[in-house]
Amino acid sequence: MSGCIIHSTAIIADRVELGENVRVGPYAVIEDDVFIGADTVIGPHCVIHPYTRIGTGNRIHAHVVLGNTPQHTAFKPGTVSRLEIGNNNDIREFVSIHRALHTDTTTRIGSGCMIMASSHIGHDCIIGDQVIITTFVGVAGHVEIGEHAVIGGAVGVHQFVRIGAYAMVGAHALVRKDVMPFSLAGGLGAEHYRLNTIGLRRNGVSGERYRSLEKAYRILRNGGTLDQVDTEETRYLKQWLEMPSKRGLSGFAKATGSDPS
Repeated sequence: MSGCIIHSTAIIADRVELGENVRVGPYAVIEDDVFIGADTVIGPHCVIHPYTRIGTGNRIHAHVVLGNTPQHTAFKPGTVSRLEIGNNNDIREFVSIHRALHTDTTTRIGSGCMIMASSHIGHDCIIGDQVIITTFVGVAGHVEIGEHAVIGGAVGVHQFVRIGAYAMVGAHALVRKDVMPFSLAGGLGAEHYRLNTIGLRRNGVSGERYRSLEKAYRILRNGGTLDQVDTEETRYLKQWLEMPSKRGLSGFAKATGSDPS
């Protein structure tokens, strides 16, 4: 606990491990069996429940609740399931993230994510690195979101849905089925509109790499297979599409449909 700054009103249980230079704000509550890595800031009125592990350099703002029990009728009291959060995340006011449902299972949040105010991430979710989850998003249990994905404001994501890396889901969408990597999706009963052009450009996917993804997208829209394209991104896309899915793949919007971005 070297260099830690803990407000006098904070309540920290006996079996809590704090790394160096952790700051804990007023009226925060940290329960037993919690680890918080160095240089993390815990804001006022936060509650961190047992079996939560938080990495280094995280900024956790006021009224955040981490590691509470799942909102699921099958959860059994006393189950030792976990929440693990990576490094350098920015978790804003009133966010809630629940630990997993069954013994020795884990809800995982990657590193470098921004999770904006009043969003919820349910049990057993797997969130990749550098993901942005915007205000008022609701992510149900067992959802997987790939790295660098962006989820727009007030989106609802059905349980067991997969959202691929570098995808963007437009605001107010209802995501009932999987969203492909690299794509822009949106609408009630979300559909794929096109590639996530801006997100891909920001992450250095351009030139022939981008054109290959355009070709792959057209092939998939027309019901074909990806045997004709072979780049790092299209290989990942093909592998992702071949993985088991409980929800199936979101459809494609008509060419005349409005763009959700």
